[in-house]
Amino acid sequence: MSDWGPVFVAVVLFVLLSPGLLFQVPGRSRSVEFGNFHTSGASILIHTLLYFALICIFLLAVKVHMYFG
Repeated sequence: MSDWGPVFVAVVLFVLLSPGLLFQVPGRSRSVEFGNFHTSGASILIHTLLYFALICIFLLAVKVHMYFG
């Protein structure tokens, strides 16, 4: 049996935290913009830090595990 928890968490967080897809921090005219499909260097940095922090929490602290098969 394989542990698919880390793979699932990483893919879901990557999709949800893609800058400009659902939200963008910081936005071009405001601090948070929703669904604008634009990105900037600062927003890439912020979303990368958010991704790293959340994946560390889910994989190291919460220890998410999913087994299929």
